[in-house]
Amino acid sequence: MSETKGSGRWYMAAMATLLMVCLGTVYAWSYFQTPIMKEFGWNNTQVSLIFSFAIFFLGVSAAIGGVWLPKIGPRKMALAGSVLFSLGYAIASFALSLKSLPLLYIGYGVIGGTGLGLGYVTPVATIAKWFPDKKGLATGMVIMGFGLGALVMSKILAPTLLGWTGGNLVTVFLALAGFFFVLTILSSLALKNPPAGWTPTAKKGQKHAPASSAPPMSPGEAYRNASKDIFSKKFAFVWIMFFCNITAGIAIVGFQSPMFQDLWKKTNSALSPEALAALGATLIAITSLFNGFGRFFWGAVSDRAGRIKTFRIMLGSELVIFAVLILTGNPWIFAILLCWILMCYGGGFGTMPATISELFGQGKMTVMYGVVLTAWAFGGVVGPQITAFIKDKMPGNASTLSFIVGAAFVAIGFIVSLLIPSAGAAAKAPPSASKR
Repeated sequence: MSETKGSGRWYMAAMATLLMVCLGTVYAWSYFQTPIMKEFGWNNTQVSLIFSFAIFFLGVSAAIGGVWLPKIGPRKMALAGSVLFSLGYAIASFALSLKSLPLLYIGYGVIGGTGLGLGYVTPVATIAKWFPDKKGLATGMVIMGFGLGALVMSKILAPTLLGWTGGNLVTVFLALAGFFFVLTILSSLALKNPPAGWTPTAKKGQKHAPASSAPPMSPGEAYRNASKDIFSKKFAFVWIMFFCNITAGIAIVGFQSPMFQDLWKKTNSALSPEALAALGATLIAITSLFNGFGRFFWGAVSDRAGRIKTFRIMLGSELVIFAVLILTGNPWIFAILLCWILMCYGGGFGTMPATISELFGQGKMTVMYGVVLTAWAFGGVVGPQITAFIKDKMPGNASTLSFIVGAAFVAIGFIVSLLIPSAGAAAKAPPSASKR
């Protein structure tokens, strides 16, 4: 079946990107970290646990969603994720009005995080089916959307809503719930699988991979097909490597704004709280661009250098960057170096799908990629909680100690990467796999 005039696959790709931008606003959590602490009297550990819960349940639900997606279909999965994600913000607003930290954990963390995971796993897998001829371009655009979500939140949504409401966080979170509900539902309704045997119309001299005619496996069959590899030593090494890269990066993501503001306080004590907040928001916006760009950049590097070698380059370079961060107290140098950390953090997500496909086979990719995302779940708890504990217990040396911890994780990840066979190198991979 060839492409029909009304298929609208580029419109679908645009709506999938919009969905990912909405979900990616979770990366701007550090924007709310300090205001919530000041207004409600909670410490770093207590408030950062909200973000940690959200990332943990994102990873877990993405793993489960990856198994069930072929059975349920993209529209239902994305709608479920959209409702839960928006409901998380609404419950968070109610929790703030009650000054209830446990309810905030449940609302934004558990419910909102589950919505994040179900929403995250759906667009990329769906758009890839519609673009066998432009898979890298289309899926890269969608994945970048998640990385750019923090830019939208930190420079547009949060400042605008805080200005309109006079800084009322209860109203801000409620408004975000309604805003995201409308946008994510509309985006989800646009998603659907292509018809069986569908292929785009080829231009003259252009070839496309044939669409798969194999019927989708049931969740149980899909898991059994991949279970042997899931419990293999090779997969364990890949998981640990991914976990270390995520933990080092997300420990900084959750606290980049407060850290940046602390450095500015030491170098220019005359800055007002408003000016400090604006500097923090600008940093979040800039690093979100690098987070998104890294998903393109490192994916392209891995096409030539090989997947595992690319992870080694990222982890090795991060080790050097963390070492420099330990020694510097200059906010400008901090910002520049943080951009590289976030580019490598995003690069891990951009490179991992092809890594799993090439090391374990395309037929097991959906299930095994979902399972490897549990590294994101655990990294989202471990990284921010270590940083929060350090900031609460040793505030005078918090940044330096946090960077030492980050360096330790990337060092472990680099060592583990040396134990993984480089069978995923592009030169050894099938041509179609190296271009995904």
